[in-house]
Amino acid sequence: MTRGRFITFEGGEGAGKSTQARLLVEQLQARGISVVLTREPGGSEGAEALRNLLVIGDADRWTPTAETLLMYAGRSDHLTRLIRPALAAGTWVVCDRFSDSTRAYQGAGGGVSSDFIDAIEAEVVGADRPDLTLIFDMPVELGLERAFGRDMFEARFESKGLAFHERLREAFLHIAKADPGRCALIDAGGTLDEVAEQVWSTVASRLELTP
Repeated sequence: MTRGRFITFEGGEGAGKSTQARLLVEQLQARGISVVLTREPGGSEGAEALRNLLVIGDADRWTPTAETLLMYAGRSDHLTRLIRPALAAGTWVVCDRFSDSTRAYQGAGGGVSSDFIDAIEAEVVGADRPDLTLIFDMPVELGLERAFGRDMFEARFESKGLAFHERLREAFLHIAKADPGRCALIDAGGTLDEVAEQVWSTVASRLELTP
């Protein structure tokens, strides 16, 4: 059986990733592709319990190192219980955030060393890296304006301040530049349809799908 494809959506707050991930799943399903939509932190029962600890509460609820460990605890459960079985069964997986968010948020944003993250990544993720990562980019102020216009129950990271979010943007741009074979930069500042067209054309081209 052919292994499924693994697509991740990354970027700062308010960039529209979640909406575009759902639209992509609909496009893939319309073409007869078996696909599951998931998210991080979360995606499995155990990881969703950890999500509540990570995204709710004061900005300084956890140290960046503690956040990193919690993220990878959830990621391990997510991979074991959902992502790996789906891919092995030939199902595509579209995930709203994955390891690149840890490198941006806890690494560049929080100051956790890349060596520390690399070591945990090797143990938890191993060879199960995404086939394609779409990195959504937009000015930080615009993204935060959008983010603060939605339900703010899960607003712990949004509240970390402008300088933190500027570091995130730079980190995601660096990730895209450093790994162009896996990553594609998406201009998230356009209309819903314009961004959706960018996403679909990128996925179709990179993963060799027919129109």
